[in-house]
Amino acid sequence: MLISDKGFASKAFEQELAGLGIELLRPSFKREKRRFGEPMLKKVRQLIESVNDTLKGQLDLEQHGGRTFEGVAIRVAQRILAMAAGIWHNNQTGAPITRSLIAFDH
Repeated sequence: MLISDKGFASKAFEQELAGLGIELLRPSFKREKRRFGEPMLKKVRQLIESVNDTLKGQLDLEQHGGRTFEGVAIRVAQRILAMAAGIWHNNQTGAPITRSLIAFDH
């Protein structure tokens, strides 16, 4: 299953994906009847936006400093692993807010 926005709307594209065994899940246009799975899209989109906001805001991923694809990938992985370790630590110590990384910000 591939989730997209309205920008990926074309019958040829959907047929090509179907030929590969991939179902396209996207919002319907006003002129279309409601598509299968559309009510679920709002929740998925909110989840994706929340993750993107966390990556940009808390982890400063827009200022990563990587110059190559590998450098960017390493910096992203380091920050995500550091956040996961902080959340795990907060959970283990009974911190009231497990996603807060303020205690680790030096």
